[in-house]
Amino acid sequence: MKTTFRWYGLGNDTIPLSYIKQIPSMSGVVWALHDMAAGEVWPEERIAEVKAQVEPYGLNIDVVESVNIHESIKLGTPEREQYIENYKTTLRNLGKYGVKVVCYNFMPVFDWIRTDLFKETEDGATALFYEHARIDGIDPKILVKQFEENSKELTLPGWEPERLKHLDKLFDLYKEVKEEDLRANLKYFLDQIIPVAEEMGIKMAIHPDDPPFSVFGLPRIVKCYEDLQKIVEMVDSPSNGITLCSGALGPNLSNDIPKMIRAFHHRIPFAHIRNIKVFENGDFLETSHLTSDGSLDITEIVKAYHEVGFDGYYRPDHGRHIWEEKCRPGYGLYDRALGIMYIQGLWDAFEKAKQGEK
Repeated sequence: MKTTFRWYGLGNDTIPLSYIKQIPSMSGVVWALHDMAAGEVWPEERIAEVKAQVEPYGLNIDVVESVNIHESIKLGTPEREQYIENYKTTLRNLGKYGVKVVCYNFMPVFDWIRTDLFKETEDGATALFYEHARIDGIDPKILVKQFEENSKELTLPGWEPERLKHLDKLFDLYKEVKEEDLRANLKYFLDQIIPVAEEMGIKMAIHPDDPPFSVFGLPRIVKCYEDLQKIVEMVDSPSNGITLCSGALGPNLSNDIPKMIRAFHHRIPFAHIRNIKVFENGDFLETSHLTSDGSLDITEIVKAYHEVGFDGYYRPDHGRHIWEEKCRPGYGLYDRALGIMYIQGLWDAFEKAKQGEK
């Protein structure tokens, strides 16, 4: 499997490319044009610029996360036709510069939800935290304001300003949208763009809902095994794939992550590997990657990837904020680098055991 590291671009990330290159096993950055509004065409010159910034460090730009989906596509309004055409153009532009995987999501309004970006833990580190009691009955705009005040002036993926300005309108539009409606709109989108992805050698990889249950009454359609099965069956193509994120699916402890890996590995071009601690009341805290620190068996998850011969891309996903590092919430250098070394150590151990069996 190929190690990657999410990077937010020059001037928008606290971590230089030279540091990322020094992480053992590193092959490329997971990137995006974060200043582009959902629905806009990504210009070739901007893509070429990122490639030129990254390649001198021996890194690739094979994986993009995310080319965001305009809300009209999720809602199925007539305006979606133009935005789908724009998406096709972006895929063609990305393909010209060697992009192999595009991670995207189909979550209404918000890409992900947490209630605390810097929850202090017992050892003094801080981490992303979700608390049910703070979500129940809260005005989403209050949560947005808190996020903006605590993001340390760095952009937060999935919380783009142009969407957040129209929260009331968006929530009104989704009042009548059921899960089956959202699922039908996803299929319509995939029917249109997967042929272009095939043409350009790109694998689309949908990210699970984070968390994997309804928040603020919004519909969710990528939250469990059955949902993933429906998605891969929508369009029978290797370009219609999944970003298997253990941390996003993990808050529902009935989600068997290793089972999903073994069942859908032929449709997983991209993996997010991280651990979380799920409490009895359903709250959850993002922990180190170590199996014993959380509720997910990261050892068994890596074992499942090894067993199926996973040769796609993975990243350590979120990390804690440790050693007084000042960074974007969830995206510091130190804990994610530690996570990579833990994951690679597990992989090497399984590889050595396999060789010993021969």
